[in-house]
Amino acid sequence: MNLLLLEIIGWFGYLQRIEVRVQVILLLLVFLGQGPLGRRLARRFPPAGRPKLMIPSLLGLLSLALELGGQPYGLLLLGLLLYLGWLGLGGMRLLLGRFIQPQQMQLLETRLIRPAYLLVAVLLVIRVFDNPQDLALIPIGEWFGSEVTLGSFLLAVLILYVLAMGTGPPAQGMAWLVQRSVGISNGSRRALALMIRYAAVALGIVWALDHVGFNRTAILAVAGGLSVGLGFGIKEVFSNFVSGLWLLFEGSVRPGEVLFIDGDPCEVRSLGLRAAVLWRDRDNAELVIPNQTFFTSTTVTYTGSDTLRRSQVLVSAAYHHDPEEVIALLEATARSQKRILASPAPKGLLLRYGDSSIDYALRFWIANPMDNVSICSEVQAGIWRAFRDRGIEIPFPQQVQYQVEGPPKS
Repeated sequence: MNLLLLEIIGWFGYLQRIEVRVQVILLLLVFLGQGPLGRRLARRFPPAGRPKLMIPSLLGLLSLALELGGQPYGLLLLGLLLYLGWLGLGGMRLLLGRFIQPQQMQLLETRLIRPAYLLVAVLLVIRVFDNPQDLALIPIGEWFGSEVTLGSFLLAVLILYVLAMGTGPPAQGMAWLVQRSVGISNGSRRALALMIRYAAVALGIVWALDHVGFNRTAILAVAGGLSVGLGFGIKEVFSNFVSGLWLLFEGSVRPGEVLFIDGDPCEVRSLGLRAAVLWRDRDNAELVIPNQTFFTSTTVTYTGSDTLRRSQVLVSAAYHHDPEEVIALLEATARSQKRILASPAPKGLLLRYGDSSIDYALRFWIANPMDNVSICSEVQAGIWRAFRDRGIEIPFPQQVQYQVEGPPKS
Protein backbone atom coordinates (compact mmCIF):
# COMPACT_ATOMS: atom_id res chain seq x y z
CA MET A 1 0.00 0.00 0.00
CA ASN A 2 2.91 2.37 0.74
CA LEU A 3 4.32 1.73 -2.73
CA LEU A 4 0.99 2.72 -4.27
CA LEU A 5 0.93 5.98 -2.34
CA LEU A 6 4.48 6.76 -3.43
CA GLU A 7 3.56 6.16 -7.06
CA ILE A 8 0.56 8.51 -6.82
CA ILE A 9 2.69 11.21 -5.16
CA GLY A 10 5.17 10.84 -8.00
CA TRP A 11 2.47 11.77 -10.52
CA PHE A 12 2.43 15.33 -9.19
CA GLY A 13 5.99 15.75 -10.42
CA TYR A 14 4.67 15.35 -13.94
CA LEU A 15 2.43 18.36 -13.40
CA GLN A 16 5.47 20.53 -12.63
CA ARG A 17 6.29 20.73 -16.32
CA ILE A 18 5.17 23.99 -17.94
CA GLU A 19 3.96 22.30 -21.15
CA VAL A 20 1.74 19.95 -19.12
CA ARG A 21 0.30 22.84 -17.12
CA VAL A 22 -0.56 24.71 -20.31
CA GLN A 23 -2.49 21.74 -21.70
CA VAL A 24 -4.34 21.13 -18.42
CA ILE A 25 -5.34 24.81 -18.22
CA LEU A 26 -6.56 24.77 -21.83
CA LEU A 27 -8.62 21.64 -21.16
CA LEU A 28 -10.24 23.24 -18.11
CA LEU A 29 -11.00 26.42 -20.05
CA VAL A 30 -12.63 24.47 -22.88
CA PHE A 31 -14.84 22.24 -20.73
CA LEU A 32 -15.69 24.76 -18.01
CA GLY A 33 -16.12 27.70 -20.35
CA GLN A 34 -18.22 26.00 -23.00
CA GLY A 35 -21.44 27.10 -21.23
CA PRO A 36 -21.01 30.91 -21.37
CA LEU A 37 -19.18 30.74 -24.70
CA GLY A 38 -21.80 28.43 -26.16
CA ARG A 39 -24.62 30.81 -25.24
CA ARG A 40 -22.85 33.70 -26.95
CA LEU A 41 -22.14 31.69 -30.08
CA ALA A 42 -25.70 30.35 -30.16
CA ARG A 43 -27.04 33.87 -30.58
CA ARG A 44 -24.88 34.58 -33.64
CA PHE A 45 -24.17 31.11 -35.03
CA PRO A 46 -26.78 28.60 -33.76
CA PRO A 47 -25.01 25.44 -35.05
CA ALA A 48 -21.66 26.52 -33.57
CA GLY A 49 -23.21 27.12 -30.17
CA ARG A 50 -23.90 23.42 -29.63
CA PRO A 51 -21.50 21.82 -27.10
CA LYS A 52 -21.26 18.64 -29.19
CA LEU A 53 -19.73 20.67 -32.03
CA MET A 54 -17.99 23.42 -30.11
CA ILE A 55 -15.82 21.34 -27.75
CA PRO A 56 -14.26 19.10 -30.45
CA SER A 57 -13.69 22.15 -32.64
CA LEU A 58 -11.90 24.08 -29.89
CA LEU A 59 -9.78 21.10 -28.86
CA GLY A 60 -8.82 20.46 -32.48
CA LEU A 61 -7.86 24.08 -33.08
CA LEU A 62 -5.83 24.25 -29.87
CA SER A 63 -4.02 21.01 -30.70
CA LEU A 64 -3.20 22.33 -34.16
CA ALA A 65 -1.94 25.62 -32.71
CA LEU A 66 0.37 23.83 -30.26
CA GLU A 67 1.66 21.55 -32.99
CA LEU A 68 2.45 24.53 -35.24
CA GLY A 69 4.19 26.20 -32.32
CA GLY A 70 6.33 23.13 -31.72
CA GLN A 71 4.74 22.43 -28.32
CA PRO A 72 3.45 19.08 -26.95
CA TYR A 73 -0.29 18.58 -27.40
CA GLY A 74 -0.81 14.97 -26.29
CA LEU A 75 -3.20 15.79 -23.42
CA LEU A 76 -5.39 17.94 -25.68
CA LEU A 77 -5.51 15.18 -28.29
CA LEU A 78 -6.39 12.63 -25.59
CA GLY A 79 -9.20 14.88 -24.31
CA LEU A 80 -10.53 15.24 -27.86
CA LEU A 81 -10.53 11.48 -28.47
CA LEU A 82 -12.19 10.73 -25.12
CA TYR A 83 -14.91 13.31 -25.75
CA LEU A 84 -15.60 11.93 -29.24
CA GLY A 85 -15.78 8.44 -27.76
CA TRP A 86 -18.28 9.66 -25.17
CA LEU A 87 -20.44 11.06 -27.96
CA GLY A 88 -20.15 7.75 -29.79
CA LEU A 89 -21.90 5.99 -26.93
CA GLY A 90 -25.11 7.66 -28.08
CA GLY A 91 -24.85 5.92 -31.44
CA MET A 92 -24.21 2.61 -29.68
CA ARG A 93 -27.39 3.13 -27.67
CA LEU A 94 -29.41 3.67 -30.87
CA LEU A 95 -27.93 0.50 -32.37
CA LEU A 96 -28.51 -1.72 -29.32
CA GLY A 97 -31.96 -0.16 -28.74
CA ARG A 98 -33.24 -2.08 -31.76
CA PHE A 99 -32.70 -5.39 -30.00
CA ILE A 100 -33.06 -4.53 -26.28
CA GLN A 101 -36.12 -3.17 -24.47
CA PRO A 102 -35.88 0.53 -23.49
CA GLN A 103 -35.86 -0.10 -19.74
CA GLN A 104 -33.18 -2.78 -20.04
CA MET A 105 -31.21 -0.58 -22.41
CA GLN A 106 -31.23 2.31 -19.93
CA LEU A 107 -29.96 0.07 -17.13
CA LEU A 108 -27.31 -1.42 -19.41
CA GLU A 109 -26.11 2.02 -20.47
CA THR A 110 -26.05 3.66 -17.03
CA ARG A 111 -24.68 0.69 -15.10
CA LEU A 112 -22.33 -0.97 -17.57
CA ILE A 113 -21.51 0.82 -20.84
CA ARG A 114 -20.81 4.32 -19.55
CA PRO A 115 -19.00 3.16 -16.35
CA ALA A 116 -16.86 0.86 -18.51
CA TYR A 117 -15.99 3.76 -20.79
CA LEU A 118 -15.08 5.93 -17.80
CA LEU A 119 -12.81 3.13 -16.55
CA VAL A 120 -11.06 2.98 -19.92
CA ALA A 121 -10.69 6.78 -19.87
CA VAL A 122 -9.11 6.65 -16.40
CA LEU A 123 -6.63 3.97 -17.55
CA LEU A 124 -5.68 6.08 -20.57
CA VAL A 125 -5.10 9.10 -18.34
CA ILE A 126 -3.02 7.04 -15.90
CA ARG A 127 -1.00 5.79 -18.85
CA VAL A 128 0.17 9.37 -19.36
CA PHE A 129 1.63 9.50 -15.84
CA ASP A 130 2.73 5.92 -15.30
CA ASN A 131 2.73 2.39 -16.69
CA PRO A 132 -0.52 0.60 -15.66
CA GLN A 133 1.20 -2.79 -15.86
CA ASP A 134 3.73 -1.71 -13.25
CA LEU A 135 0.94 -0.40 -11.02
CA ALA A 136 -0.88 -3.73 -11.27
CA LEU A 137 2.07 -5.54 -9.70
CA ILE A 138 2.09 -3.38 -6.57
CA PRO A 139 1.08 -5.47 -3.50
CA ILE A 140 -1.68 -3.98 -1.38
CA GLY A 141 -1.69 -6.45 1.49
CA GLU A 142 -2.01 -10.03 2.63
CA TRP A 143 -5.60 -11.31 2.84
CA PHE A 144 -6.62 -14.79 3.98
CA GLY A 145 -3.01 -15.93 3.90
CA SER A 146 -2.33 -14.76 0.32
CA GLU A 147 -0.60 -11.68 -1.03
CA VAL A 148 -2.96 -9.60 -3.15
CA THR A 149 -1.74 -7.24 -5.86
CA LEU A 150 -3.54 -4.14 -7.05
CA GLY A 151 -4.13 -5.57 -10.51
CA SER A 152 -5.64 -8.86 -9.36
CA PHE A 153 -7.87 -7.09 -6.84
CA LEU A 154 -9.17 -4.51 -9.33
CA LEU A 155 -9.73 -7.19 -11.96
CA ALA A 156 -11.75 -9.29 -9.52
CA VAL A 157 -13.86 -6.26 -8.53
CA LEU A 158 -14.37 -5.40 -12.20
CA ILE A 159 -15.52 -8.92 -13.08
CA LEU A 160 -17.97 -8.96 -10.17
CA TYR A 161 -19.34 -5.56 -11.16
CA VAL A 162 -19.81 -6.63 -14.77
CA LEU A 163 -21.57 -9.82 -13.71
CA ALA A 164 -23.83 -8.00 -11.25
CA MET A 165 -24.78 -5.15 -13.60
CA GLY A 166 -24.41 -6.59 -17.08
CA THR A 167 -25.86 -10.09 -16.89
CA GLY A 168 -29.47 -8.87 -17.06
CA PRO A 169 -29.89 -8.66 -20.88
CA PRO A 170 -27.93 -11.88 -21.60
CA ALA A 171 -29.96 -13.73 -19.00
CA GLN A 172 -33.16 -12.38 -20.52
CA GLY A 173 -31.98 -13.57 -23.93
CA MET A 174 -31.17 -17.07 -22.70
CA ALA A 175 -34.53 -17.31 -20.93
CA TRP A 176 -36.27 -16.14 -24.11
CA LEU A 177 -34.57 -18.91 -26.10
CA VAL A 178 -35.68 -21.47 -23.52
CA GLN A 179 -39.23 -20.13 -23.73
CA ARG A 180 -39.25 -20.45 -27.51
CA SER A 181 -37.85 -23.99 -27.30
CA VAL A 182 -39.81 -25.42 -24.37
CA GLY A 183 -42.90 -23.18 -24.35
CA ILE A 184 -42.81 -21.99 -20.73
CA SER A 185 -44.99 -19.10 -19.57
CA ASN A 186 -43.88 -15.48 -19.36
CA GLY A 187 -43.70 -15.67 -15.56
CA SER A 188 -41.48 -18.75 -15.74
CA ARG A 189 -39.29 -17.00 -18.31
CA ARG A 190 -38.72 -14.04 -15.96
CA ALA A 191 -37.96 -16.38 -13.05
CA LEU A 192 -35.52 -18.39 -15.19
CA ALA A 193 -33.74 -15.19 -16.25
CA LEU A 194 -33.32 -14.18 -12.61
CA MET A 195 -31.95 -17.60 -11.64
CA ILE A 196 -29.47 -17.52 -14.54
CA ARG A 197 -28.31 -14.11 -13.36
CA TYR A 198 -27.85 -15.28 -9.76
CA ALA A 199 -25.94 -18.35 -10.95
CA ALA A 200 -23.62 -16.20 -13.07
CA VAL A 201 -22.90 -13.87 -10.14
CA ALA A 202 -22.23 -16.84 -7.81
CA LEU A 203 -19.79 -18.39 -10.29
CA GLY A 204 -18.16 -14.99 -10.72
CA ILE A 205 -17.58 -14.67 -6.99
CA VAL A 206 -15.93 -18.12 -6.88
CA TRP A 207 -13.76 -17.25 -9.87
CA ALA A 208 -12.80 -13.86 -8.41
CA LEU A 209 -11.69 -15.38 -5.11
CA ASP A 210 -9.66 -18.02 -6.92
CA HIS A 211 -8.12 -15.45 -9.28
CA VAL A 212 -7.03 -13.17 -6.48
CA GLY A 213 -5.43 -16.20 -4.85
CA PHE A 214 -7.27 -16.36 -1.57
CA ASN A 215 -6.54 -19.33 0.63
CA ARG A 216 -9.60 -21.56 0.29
CA THR A 217 -9.13 -23.12 3.71
CA ALA A 218 -8.99 -19.69 5.34
CA ILE A 219 -12.09 -18.60 3.44
CA LEU A 220 -14.02 -21.65 4.65
CA ALA A 221 -12.95 -20.94 8.20
CA VAL A 222 -14.07 -17.31 7.96
CA ALA A 223 -17.35 -18.39 6.32
CA GLY A 224 -17.99 -20.74 9.25
CA GLY A 225 -17.47 -17.89 11.68
CA LEU A 226 -19.70 -15.59 9.67
CA SER A 227 -22.49 -18.16 9.71
CA VAL A 228 -22.79 -17.62 13.46
CA GLY A 229 -22.99 -13.87 12.89
CA LEU A 230 -25.65 -14.41 10.23
CA GLY A 231 -27.73 -16.29 12.76
CA PHE A 232 -27.81 -13.35 15.18
CA GLY A 233 -26.88 -10.11 13.45
CA ILE A 234 -28.44 -10.19 9.97
CA LYS A 235 -30.78 -13.13 10.20
CA GLU A 236 -33.63 -11.15 8.63
CA VAL A 237 -31.56 -10.30 5.56
CA PHE A 238 -30.37 -13.89 5.25
CA SER A 239 -33.91 -15.19 5.71
CA ASN A 240 -35.19 -12.89 2.96
CA PHE A 241 -32.39 -14.06 0.66
CA VAL A 242 -33.17 -17.75 1.19
CA SER A 243 -36.90 -17.01 0.83
CA GLY A 244 -36.29 -15.29 -2.50
CA LEU A 245 -34.39 -18.27 -3.87
CA TRP A 246 -37.07 -20.66 -2.64
CA LEU A 247 -39.81 -18.58 -4.25
CA LEU A 248 -37.97 -18.69 -7.56
CA PHE A 249 -37.61 -22.47 -7.50
CA GLU A 250 -41.13 -23.03 -6.23
CA GLY A 251 -42.66 -20.60 -8.72
CA SER A 252 -45.39 -19.35 -6.39
CA VAL A 253 -44.25 -15.71 -6.63
CA ARG A 254 -42.63 -14.86 -9.93
CA PRO A 255 -42.17 -11.67 -11.97
CA GLY A 256 -45.37 -11.07 -13.90
CA GLU A 257 -47.66 -12.67 -11.33
CA VAL A 258 -50.72 -10.74 -10.11
CA LEU A 259 -51.19 -10.89 -6.34
CA PHE A 260 -53.95 -9.45 -4.18
CA ILE A 261 -52.31 -7.22 -1.54
CA ASP A 262 -54.49 -5.28 0.96
CA GLY A 263 -57.52 -5.49 -1.32
CA ASP A 264 -55.71 -4.33 -4.49
CA PRO A 265 -54.37 -6.36 -7.41
CA CYS A 266 -50.62 -5.86 -7.75
CA GLU A 267 -48.24 -7.10 -10.42
CA VAL A 268 -44.87 -8.54 -9.38
CA ARG A 269 -42.28 -6.45 -11.20
CA SER A 270 -39.11 -8.06 -9.81
CA LEU A 271 -38.02 -10.56 -7.18
CA GLY A 272 -34.75 -9.46 -5.63
CA LEU A 273 -32.39 -10.94 -3.08
CA ARG A 274 -34.11 -9.18 -0.18
CA ALA A 275 -37.56 -8.09 -1.32
CA ALA A 276 -40.08 -8.25 -4.12
CA VAL A 277 -41.21 -5.12 -5.96
CA LEU A 278 -44.93 -5.05 -6.80
CA TRP A 279 -46.75 -2.47 -8.92
CA ARG A 280 -50.20 -1.23 -7.85
CA ASP A 281 -52.29 0.07 -10.73
CA ARG A 282 -54.78 2.36 -8.99
CA ASP A 283 -52.15 4.90 -7.86
CA ASN A 284 -49.08 3.77 -9.86
CA ALA A 285 -47.25 2.91 -6.65
CA GLU A 286 -44.49 0.34 -6.19
CA LEU A 287 -44.64 -1.82 -3.07
CA VAL A 288 -41.41 -3.28 -1.65
CA ILE A 289 -42.33 -6.42 0.30
CA PRO A 290 -39.72 -8.61 2.10
CA ASN A 291 -39.53 -12.09 0.59
CA GLN A 292 -40.23 -13.92 3.84
CA THR A 293 -43.63 -12.17 4.06
CA PHE A 294 -44.94 -14.57 1.42
CA PHE A 295 -44.13 -17.49 3.75
CA THR A 296 -45.74 -16.04 6.87
CA SER A 297 -49.00 -14.69 5.42
CA THR A 298 -51.66 -15.88 3.01
CA THR A 299 -51.29 -14.50 -0.51
CA VAL A 300 -54.06 -14.52 -3.12
CA THR A 301 -52.92 -14.87 -6.72
CA TYR A 302 -54.90 -14.56 -9.94
CA THR A 303 -52.18 -15.96 -12.19
CA GLY A 304 -51.20 -19.20 -10.48
CA SER A 305 -52.71 -21.54 -13.07
CA ASP A 306 -54.26 -19.00 -15.46
CA THR A 307 -54.91 -15.26 -15.70
CA LEU A 308 -58.72 -15.43 -15.69
CA ARG A 309 -60.58 -13.58 -12.97
CA ARG A 310 -64.26 -13.59 -12.14
CA SER A 311 -65.58 -10.16 -11.25
CA GLN A 312 -69.01 -8.76 -10.47
CA VAL A 313 -70.98 -5.54 -10.13
CA LEU A 314 -74.01 -4.95 -7.91
CA VAL A 315 -77.12 -3.06 -9.00
CA SER A 316 -80.66 -2.53 -7.72
CA ALA A 317 -83.99 -2.24 -9.55
CA ALA A 318 -87.47 -1.27 -8.42
CA TYR A 319 -89.97 -3.94 -7.29
CA HIS A 320 -92.39 -3.38 -10.18
CA HIS A 321 -89.87 -4.63 -12.79
CA ASP A 322 -89.85 -8.30 -13.80
CA PRO A 323 -86.68 -9.93 -12.34
CA GLU A 324 -86.26 -12.16 -15.39
CA GLU A 325 -86.30 -9.11 -17.65
CA VAL A 326 -83.73 -7.34 -15.48
CA ILE A 327 -81.43 -10.39 -15.38
CA ALA A 328 -81.66 -10.85 -19.15
CA LEU A 329 -80.81 -7.17 -19.67
CA LEU A 330 -77.81 -7.40 -17.34
CA GLU A 331 -76.41 -10.41 -19.19
CA ALA A 332 -76.96 -8.78 -22.58
CA THR A 333 -75.15 -5.65 -21.39
CA ALA A 334 -72.17 -7.72 -20.23
CA ARG A 335 -72.00 -9.58 -23.56
CA SER A 336 -71.82 -6.24 -25.40
CA GLN A 337 -68.62 -5.24 -23.58
CA LYS A 338 -65.49 -5.96 -25.61
CA ARG A 339 -63.18 -6.81 -22.71
CA ILE A 340 -65.55 -9.33 -21.07
CA LEU A 341 -64.97 -12.95 -22.07
CA ALA A 342 -67.76 -14.74 -23.89
CA SER A 343 -66.85 -18.03 -22.22
CA PRO A 344 -67.52 -18.56 -19.37
CA ALA A 345 -70.68 -16.62 -20.12
CA PRO A 346 -71.80 -13.69 -17.94
CA LYS A 347 -74.37 -14.59 -15.32
CA GLY A 348 -77.01 -12.38 -13.71
CA LEU A 349 -78.32 -13.27 -10.25
CA LEU A 350 -81.08 -12.06 -7.95
CA LEU A 351 -79.43 -11.70 -4.58
CA ARG A 352 -82.10 -10.51 -2.16
CA TYR A 353 -85.22 -8.44 -1.61
CA GLY A 354 -84.15 -5.20 -0.02
CA ASP A 355 -86.15 -2.59 1.84
CA SER A 356 -86.60 -0.37 -1.21
CA SER A 357 -85.45 -2.50 -4.17
CA ILE A 358 -84.49 -5.90 -5.50
CA ASP A 359 -80.71 -6.36 -5.46
CA TYR A 360 -78.99 -8.06 -8.41
CA ALA A 361 -75.42 -9.15 -9.19
CA LEU A 362 -73.80 -9.43 -12.59
CA ARG A 363 -70.85 -11.82 -12.63
CA PHE A 364 -68.45 -12.05 -15.57
CA TRP A 365 -64.94 -13.16 -16.46
CA ILE A 366 -61.99 -11.04 -17.62
CA ALA A 367 -58.61 -12.02 -19.07
CA ASN A 368 -56.34 -9.56 -17.25
CA PRO A 369 -56.82 -9.16 -13.48
CA MET A 370 -55.18 -5.72 -13.55
CA ASP A 371 -58.05 -4.38 -15.74
CA ASN A 372 -60.75 -5.22 -13.20
CA VAL A 373 -61.46 -1.68 -11.98
CA SER A 374 -61.70 -0.10 -15.43
CA ILE A 375 -63.84 -2.96 -16.80
CA CYS A 376 -66.23 -2.75 -13.85
CA SER A 377 -66.56 0.98 -14.50
CA GLU A 378 -67.41 0.34 -18.16
CA VAL A 379 -69.96 -2.34 -17.23
CA GLN A 380 -71.72 -0.13 -14.68
CA ALA A 381 -71.90 2.73 -17.17
CA GLY A 382 -73.37 0.32 -19.72
CA ILE A 383 -75.97 -0.90 -17.20
CA TRP A 384 -77.04 2.67 -16.47
CA ARG A 385 -77.57 3.36 -20.17
CA ALA A 386 -79.43 0.06 -20.68
CA PHE A 387 -81.74 0.75 -17.69
CA ARG A 388 -82.39 4.27 -19.00
CA ASP A 389 -83.31 3.00 -22.48
CA ARG A 390 -85.63 0.27 -21.11
CA GLY A 391 -87.19 2.49 -18.48
CA ILE A 392 -85.95 0.42 -15.52
CA GLU A 393 -85.78 2.44 -12.34
CA ILE A 394 -82.89 2.34 -9.89
CA PRO A 395 -84.68 3.45 -6.69
CA PHE A 396 -83.20 5.26 -3.77
CA PRO A 397 -84.06 4.23 -0.18
CA GLN A 398 -87.57 5.22 0.82
CA GLN A 399 -89.44 5.16 4.12
CA VAL A 400 -93.18 5.48 4.63
CA GLN A 401 -94.32 6.96 7.92
CA TYR A 402 -97.86 6.61 9.33
CA GLN A 403 -99.31 8.77 12.04
CA VAL A 404 -101.03 6.66 14.67
CA GLU A 405 -103.24 8.24 17.24
CA GLY A 406 -102.62 7.21 20.78
CA PRO A 407 -105.26 6.19 23.37
CA PRO A 408 -107.70 8.93 24.36
CA LYS A 409 -106.64 11.08 27.22
CA SER A 410 -108.62 10.62 30.42
